[in-house]
Amino acid sequence: MEHFMQRVAIQGSPSMITAITEVYQPKARQTERDKHPFQHYFEELEIGQTYTTHRHTVTESDITNFAQVSGDNFYAHVDATSQEGTLFTGRVAHGYYILSKAAGMFVDPRKGPVLLNYGLDECRFTKPVYPGMTIGVKLTVKEKIGQEKRDEQDVAKGIVRWLVDVSDETGETVAVATILTMVKKKEQA
Repeated sequence: MEHFMQRVAIQGSPSMITAITEVYQPKARQTERDKHPFQHYFEELEIGQTYTTHRHTVTESDITNFAQVSGDNFYAHVDATSQEGTLFTGRVAHGYYILSKAAGMFVDPRKGPVLLNYGLDECRFTKPVYPGMTIGVKLTVKEKIGQEKRDEQDVAKGIVRWLVDVSDETGETVAVATILTMVKKKEQA
């Protein structure tokens, strides 16, 4: 009998599958709350809780400065005369600049329950971003994974997996990633 129970298929709306699996599914219901999600303790965060950022217009200077800081001088980012025969119509922003800028847009700088950035699971750059394009970010709680305390001195915490959806002024996704943060629990017992 155990052999036959190894695979299960469920069918339903993205919101229903999110409710069943406790993992946010794209196009499922999203909710916005009154305060920044980085100010919520682990227990207070809800799957599908979303934060929409302000928008930023990418400039030639952004691309040049990122190339200087990162050392990434790939021709597509720094040489407008080398675009012939490529996928690009002009200088294009670095994918990692877009992701870094997105982080700068969604992070709340105030001290709160978020203890640290725990990593990056998935990342895709789906559309080129050229100077003059405007980007914004939707940050959504994708999944919550509680952690056991290692000892009495350890902080009660969990890992939150966030869906980062960066879109342009037309609403089309230009980058998508899953980032992880370690978030303190309210109850420390």
